[in-house]
Formats: sequence, structure tokens, C-alpha cells
Amino acid sequence: MTEGTPVINPVSKQGYILEFDESFHGDDLDGSRWLPYYLPHWSSREAARARYHIEQGALNLLIEEEQKPWCPEFDGDIRVSSLQTGLFAGPIGSPIGQMHFKPSLRVREAQESGKLYTPQYGFFEMRAKATADPHCMVALWMIGHEDVPEHSAEICIFEIFGRELTPDTTAVGMGLHPWGDPTIHEEWAAEHLAIDAREYHTYAVEWTPDHVAFFVDDKLVKVSNQSPSYPMQFMLSIYEFPEGRQVASSYPKRFTVDYFRGYRAAPAPG
Repeated sequence: MTEGTPVINPVSKQGYILEFDESFHGDDLDGSRWLPYYLPHWSSREAARARYHIEQGALNLLIEEEQKPWCPEFDGDIRVSSLQTGLFAGPIGSPIGQMHFKPSLRVREAQESGKLYTPQYGFFEMRAKATADPHCMVALWMIGHEDVPEHSAEICIFEIFGRELTPDTTAVGMGLHPWGDPTIHEEWAAEHLAIDAREYHTYAVEWTPDHVAFFVDDKLVKVSNQSPSYPMQFMLSIYEFPEGRQVASSYPKRFTVDYFRGYRAAPAPG
């Protein structure tokens, strides 16, 4: 934790105004807020389609037993269900697109680029339950829209591997990855916290022009004194890795989200 850096009070949220409040009421996702795909330009909308259901005011992202890998040519047998709040990709055959995670990637299916919720700075929080399945990982993360290649850093609000979760402690990954942004340096670590992430906990980040501060259950965990300086979108994901299908396992795998909220800085008085 960095001492002396002024950060938000995550309880009062003084100085911030709620602008995005998603409590997952109703029978389906709001298509004006969420795209139910995972980086579909590198595969297809059908292959990258999220499996999910909404029940009693909670979103459940699922990995189902018969689900296919999302992008087998470039990402092996990894299966994923993910939502995102923006999308940018070039034409078919081009290497232009968000999260260019391998040099050989090419756009496979034309996509309509768009920005549903892509703020620049603010306070963002999610209340969620992870899974203890040892072959899964869940995450809430932010990426640049990448309409400019250098606008590609990641703010990882939290990621949790089921194999690193016990009733007494959980390794919660958080921090920044530069990817293609030369102004950001790698600053990520798994913080071991005395929580059982199978139960509901609140994970949050304050993102300002000067710092990114990370919180769990309204407690400051650490501060990074660097900051991406462009709009970013949200990615909400559950992954299952290949070894998860080589042993007896129960399905569906589940990542449960109670709510997600986004706040912007209030205008200065006067």
C-alpha cells in the first residue's frame, strides 16, 4: 500500500455521482449496456457467446459442459463466458482489434465497433461470488478501447483462481498491465486476503488522472501511482482451462454477480 496518496472513502463516495447502476433485474441483459461476447473479432459471435442466466436479481456467468472453446486456433481449449461494454476491431483479415494477445491474430468476423460504457476515470465497484473450482478463474477488468493502438493498458480490478481460494484466505489479483501502452509499466500482484471469496464480497477501484486505488470490502488494499489517460471499457469474465475437462467435474461452472456500479467525479462547486 502506498502511504500519503489521497483516495476515495469507498463508503461515502464523497465527490462522486452514480452514473451506471446495474442490479440485474429482469429476465435478460440490457443490450444498451452489455455485449454478451468475448473478443468476438478473433473468432465469431457464436463461438464467443456468453452463457449466462439472471435469477433473483443476480447475474450468473456460466461455463457449460458442452460449451466449445472460444478460439481454439489461437487460445487452445480455453472456454470462457464474458460480457464487455465496448468493442473495436478492424476489417476481416486485419490484425487490428482489442487484446491482440498473439502476433498471428487476424480478424475472423466483421464486428460493429461501439462504446456502451467507456468512462475515463471514476470509481467502480462490484459485489460478486467467485468459484472454488480449481480449473476456473473469474475476473473484472478494464481495457482501453484501442481505437488508438497505444490505448491498450489493462486495469485488473480483481481476478481469482479457484485453486487459490480456501475458506480462510483468497489470493486476489489486482493491478495494471501495460500491453501496448508505453506510458504504463507492469504493476500487478496477487494479494492474499483473509476472505472466503465463495461468498459475496465487494471489489472496487478508484481511477484518477494520478493513481489507481484498489479496495476489497471497502478496505484499501493498494495504490498504483500511474494511470491510463484514455477511456476504458469493462470485461466481466469466467474462464475454464483445459485440465478442467480431463477429470470428473460438475457443471455449470458459475460466477455470480449481485451488482456493478460506476461513479463519475462530481462537478466542482460553483
